[in-house]
Amino acid sequence: MSDLIILGYDNHDTATRAYEEVQRLQNDHIVDLTGLAVVTVDDKGKSHVETPGKVVSGSAAGGALWGMLLGLLFLVPIGGLLLGGAMGALMGKLGKSGIDASFRERVQGMLTPGRAAVVIMATKITEDKFGSAMKPYGGEVLQTSLSTEDEKELAGELAS
Repeated sequence: MSDLIILGYDNHDTATRAYEEVQRLQNDHIVDLTGLAVVTVDDKGKSHVETPGKVVSGSAAGGALWGMLLGLLFLVPIGGLLLGGAMGALMGKLGKSGIDASFRERVQGMLTPGRAAVVIMATKITEDKFGSAMKPYGGEVLQTSLSTEDEKELAGELAS
């Protein structure tokens, strides 16, 4: 099972510092990441995504799943990965897994121009240590979980 956590911030600097802290927590084995990104929204409302390449899941399907999640949550183009009927099928599967339209709307609502978010997908989190380390950065927290079955099903759909 993976947790998908979005930490929303009022400014890019705080989000960047929180993003760097999450990377440190990964190195200290407090969180086991399968995906990490910082999403910033410029003054014109355009989203920009930065990911550390070494964190994202090593498999092609895992990387595609991470890319799809970022694209759907932040309306970031994802290079033609989702086309036609495949888009509808994947959206249906995502809705059943907890990443429904309501969750996506809440994520998009937290990212107005000038704001930013840290997006974390993790298979393991030592919650007390993670919470203590992230507390100084504040922010708004949105969280949902993907079961192992949901992840496999979504990754399989993307791989086919």
